[in-house]
Amino acid sequence: MDDLTLDEALEELESAEDFLEYFGIAFDQKVVHVNRLHILQRFHDYLARAGALPEDEPARHAVHAELLARAYHDFVASDALTEKVFKVFHMHEPQTAFVPLTSIGVMKREPEAHAGGCGCGNQGPCHSVEGALRS
Repeated sequence: MDDLTLDEALEELESAEDFLEYFGIAFDQKVVHVNRLHILQRFHDYLARAGALPEDEPARHAVHAELLARAYHDFVASDALTEKVFKVFHMHEPQTAFVPLTSIGVMKREPEAHAGGCGCGNQGPCHSVEGALRS
């Protein structure tokens, strides 16, 4: 792959090991085996946040190598559950929802005519707190 441009080489790379070897990053196979997809996704996320990359190919290669090394080292020092790269890890976290005050209202229920008078449906004397207070 030495005769390919960076873009051509990136098209040819398939596995996390391929990426790490291409960019010359030493790695522990055990770490990669367990976290390969997480490493590649984190690398992708770092590239997306990096913004515009240099036009100069050696400089772009260096940026890619640095970001891939950072992504790999995230999982050397941590694990997938802690790093939460994928959306599935965030699904059971508490969610924050905004409910505007104007959407909160009291729904009025039509009074029901029951023999008990309180709406509980009891045919005899009311057993509710209000009924107990009336007695």
